[in-house]
Amino acid sequence: QLQLVESGGGLVQPGGSLRLSCTASGFALDYFAIGWFRQAPGKEREGVSCISSAGGYTDYADSVKGRFAISRDNAKNTVYLQMNSLKPEDTAVYYCAASKGGLAKCLPEAYPRGWGQGTQVAVSS
Repeated sequence: QLQLVESGGGLVQPGGSLRLSCTASGFALDYFAIGWFRQAPGKEREGVSCISSAGGYTDYADSVKGRFAISRDNAKNTVYLQMNSLKPEDTAVYYCAASKGGLAKCLPEAYPRGWGQGTQVAVSS
């Protein structure tokens, strides 16, 4: 069973930073593109950032470009999302998921595997 576990969320003031981690258990992440997605109350789930299996290709939502950075350490079986200059509108539950292959568009439906419970990010003063 492919399982991903998100961690690193919390409450932070506007302008602050958080680093989210997405760790796999029971399988190697090497072969899969991984995406970070978020869902705010009353809104649809949206793609935040995605990274190809080898890390050579990354994609970001326009709303986070220049503030967020995705990276992966396949040796640690972990994908990270560094979030800087956080805004109240970044408040959401953040999820990671795996694609079926090494590269995929950064859309939730293209990452059908490993959805977990998510980690809550709250940006508020």
